[in-house]
Amino acid sequence: MIKIFDIRKFYLTIFIISLISLLSALYIEFFLGYAPCKLCIYQRIPYLIAIFLTFMGMSYFKNLIWLYALLIVFFSSFLISGYHFGIEQEIFSEFSGCTGNSLNIIDKNELLKLLSSEVNSCKNVEFKIFGLSLAAINLLLSFLIFIFILIIIKNEKNK
Repeated sequence: MIKIFDIRKFYLTIFIISLISLLSALYIEFFLGYAPCKLCIYQRIPYLIAIFLTFMGMSYFKNLIWLYALLIVFFSSFLISGYHFGIEQEIFSEFSGCTGNSLNIIDKNELLKLLSSEVNSCKNVEFKIFGLSLAAINLLLSFLIFIFILIIIKNEKNK
């Protein structure tokens, strides 16, 4: 019987997608000069976790726990990017971390520091690719990877 799908190639593909996503975000931030908002930074965390999980998955590929962990990671990435996209489309209101308005500051030095620092609003889209914001691209990518992982898990269970 010919093995159609190699699980190691799947982990390698997810690793490459995660690495390219992170490097692209860093390139856009540091070389093109577009400052990210807080949700843009939060959207990087699942990709960092996915890189670690793909290494574990490549090493212990017989264990399905790494696929389930990746499933959770990309579902959380889908939720974060969906929330960010919803803020951009004005479906949701911004949380205080997006605007820099913090009502819990008591110390005047902290308040002055906050007022002097520039916080990017999460609803302002400064950078687009093919007319889509990076949150929209991440939303689509996270959803596709999530669905693909579900298919892989189903196939691995049916072996």
